[in-house]
Amino acid sequence: MISVSDCMEKLRDRGQCALIPFITAGDPDLDTTAKALQILDRNGADLIELGVPYSDPLADGPVIQAAATRALQRGTKLEHVLEMLRSVRDQIAAPIILFTYYNPILNRGFETFFQDIVAAGVNGLVVPDLPLEEVEGLLRHATKAGVEVILLVAPTSSKERIGAIATQSQGFIYLVSVTGVTGMRTQVGNRVQELLMELRSVSDKPVGVGFGISQPEQARQVMEWGADAVIVGSAFVKRMAEGSPTEGLKAIETFCRSLKAAISE
Repeated sequence: MISVSDCMEKLRDRGQCALIPFITAGDPDLDTTAKALQILDRNGADLIELGVPYSDPLADGPVIQAAATRALQRGTKLEHVLEMLRSVRDQIAAPIILFTYYNPILNRGFETFFQDIVAAGVNGLVVPDLPLEEVEGLLRHATKAGVEVILLVAPTSSKERIGAIATQSQGFIYLVSVTGVTGMRTQVGNRVQELLMELRSVSDKPVGVGFGISQPEQARQVMEWGADAVIVGSAFVKRMAEGSPTEGLKAIETFCRSLKAAISE
């Protein structure tokens, strides 16, 4: 399997912007999630972010919170998500980035957690509630396991903090486009272009922009500002939740193609 870093670097060498869709595992069910991963992989996704449902998702807006609640009500747990991923991983070319809060990692213990996610074919990890000051232990175990930990830069971060996060982040740097939680917005935060320039001044690592991107035009704008990747979550999760599972899968297929087209022209 190709690593997150290698995938990002190959795309950047070709002058291409990566598309990273996000979906919530287990909504509406894990069988549908498995099909969604394969559909996204075939229709323009360069990497895929898979969210583990959690009961207190502080970084997530109402769309993803609702999806996580539905998945939890169906009994979806981390072990079920990983079991599903193991069953389809060899059919998916894109690197898989697991999005999970810190508590499930602590409950399992670092060594067991990384053994389990590596066995399932996970390439990258995003832990939105883990501050930079407490990331050292996680990074040490992740590096040993060959999993890249992608850190988030907030719009409110100082230049010094941006530099510190950029130094530690692996795979790429995840630039949060807005202050607050995930969700669909009518326009991309106007500080994104400035923050991209700040990141470029302190690091040559690829930068992915997420939170708030919900339309092809927004994805293209972020690409034109210099992002190496666009990350789209709530807009995919919302489409998955509308209508039947079959209709949801068709909707994300069409949407994924439209996003890829917008950043490929």
